[in-house]
Amino acid sequence: MDALHPRLLVADFAACFAFYDAVLPPLLGAHLAKGTTQGPYANWDLGDQAVLVLFDRAAMAATLGTAPAPADAAPVDTGMFVCRVADVDAAYALCLAHGGTPVLPPTDRPEWGPTLRSAHLRDPQGTLIELQSY
Repeated sequence: MDALHPRLLVADFAACFAFYDAVLPPLLGAHLAKGTTQGPYANWDLGDQAVLVLFDRAAMAATLGTAPAPADAAPVDTGMFVCRVADVDAAYALCLAHGGTPVLPPTDRPEWGPTLRSAHLRDPQGTLIELQSY
């Protein structure tokens, strides 16, 4: 049973699918459980638990009977996808190599924890991602 997992509503499903399909297996060991680049739905699991779900924004709007947000709308950070990784620098480089956009490079953050290191980037949709190790 999947108790909790993020579901990102995305306008460019193919780009976001390609990004997460490239980075989730090496970052978290997650595997694609369902979906293709054509959408409108895909999910990656770790064991039998969902790690991340993508859902096409227009398909969700149609389900709700509302208009989708414009595809070119600036991202509004109301949440972020946080991944604990073994090596923040390597994870950051992997994400950038697969289309992530840098926000803050890998940085030691002793104010957050004595051994905490983090980096921030955006996926192709603009969702904020934090990579962290501690």
